[in-house]
Amino acid sequence: MVQIAVKTGGQCSARIQVERKAFSMQIAFFSTKPYDRIWFEPMAADYGFGLRFIELPFNRDTMFLAKGYDAVCIFVNDHVDRQMIGWLSENGVRGLLLRSAGFNHVDVRAAKGRIAVLRVPSYSPEAVAEYAMAMLLTVNRYTHKAYGRTREFNMSINGLMGTDLYHKVAGVVGTGKIGQAMIRIFQGFGMQVLAFDPYPNEGQGVRYVSREELFARADFISLHCPLTPQTRYLINRKTIREMKDGVYLVNTSRGALIDTQALIEALAAKKFGGVGLDVYEEEEGLFYEDCSSRIIQDENLARLVTFPNVLVTSHMGFFTVEAMQAIAHETLENAYALEHGLPLKNLVE
Repeated sequence: MVQIAVKTGGQCSARIQVERKAFSMQIAFFSTKPYDRIWFEPMAADYGFGLRFIELPFNRDTMFLAKGYDAVCIFVNDHVDRQMIGWLSENGVRGLLLRSAGFNHVDVRAAKGRIAVLRVPSYSPEAVAEYAMAMLLTVNRYTHKAYGRTREFNMSINGLMGTDLYHKVAGVVGTGKIGQAMIRIFQGFGMQVLAFDPYPNEGQGVRYVSREELFARADFISLHCPLTPQTRYLINRKTIREMKDGVYLVNTSRGALIDTQALIEALAAKKFGGVGLDVYEEEEGLFYEDCSSRIIQDENLARLVTFPNVLVTSHMGFFTVEAMQAIAHETLENAYALEHGLPLKNLVE
C-alpha cells in the first residue's frame, strides 16, 4: 500500500491510498519539456502509471508513437482532428488527457463516444491573472525597456512615461475563475471595473455591461474568455474602432480572440497605448521552442515585436510552481478516474 500526498498551493489538498498492483495505465506524454518531468514523473510513479515522455508535438506525423498506450497526454498546441481521433480509437487509446483548461485544439464532437477527453478546468486562476497584470504594468511603465537601458548605464527616462491606473476604467472580458481573479487585482489598484460575460457571475462587486459599452469606456482591457466560434476574432477592425484612443489591451487567453492583421493596422495608426500578448493565433511551432537561430517566416509576428509598445511572451501566464503542481495532480486524477471507471468530472462533452 502506497500513500500519496498531493500538494497544491502549499497545502495538502488530498491524501490518497493506492494499491500499486491495481494500476496498469500506460500514458504517452507528448510535447514534453524539462519542467513537465519535474512534476509528472514522481507523481505518475506514485500512482503506478507508466509514462513515456516524448518531446515531439502530437500530430498526424507523430500519433503512431501512441500505439499500445491507454491514454495520450497533450498540451495546448497539440491539435487533434477527426482523423486522429479515429486512429486513436481504432488503436485502443481510451483517453485524451489535456494539460490545459481550454479544449479548442481538439475535435470534441468526433471524440464523443469514442475517446474520453479530460481537461484541467482550474489549476491556478491567480497565476494567469497576476501575469496579465504584470504584462499591463510592463507595457504601461516600460519596465522592460528601463531594464535594458540601465544595464548599459543609459539612465535616461525619456520616452518611458506611463499613466496612473488608479481611478481608471478596467474592462474584463470573460468572468470565469481567471476573470474573477483579474477583477480582484484591478479593484486592488483602485480601478473602476466593468465586465462582460454572456453568463454573468454575480457577487463580484463589478458592474456588467454590454460588450460595446465596455470597449467604449475601458482604459485597460484584459481578455479572459475561451475560444469559441462566437469569440473568434472578438477583437477586430470594428471592435477596435469602438475603443478609446490610447487604450491598453492584454490577452492571456487564446490567440485567435484577436484578428492579428487588424491589430497591426491599429498599432500602426497609434490606436493603442500598449498591448500585451501572451498568446498568438499562429503560435503553434513557435511558442515553447527556441527559435533564436531561425529566420521567422511569420511576418505578422515579426511585425508585432517591432512595435515599441507591444510585449509578446510565449504563452507562460500559467507558469508557476503552484499551477504546475495542480496541472500534474488533476491530469493524473483524470487518468485515475478513467482507469477505474469512476465519474469523469472533467470530461469535455
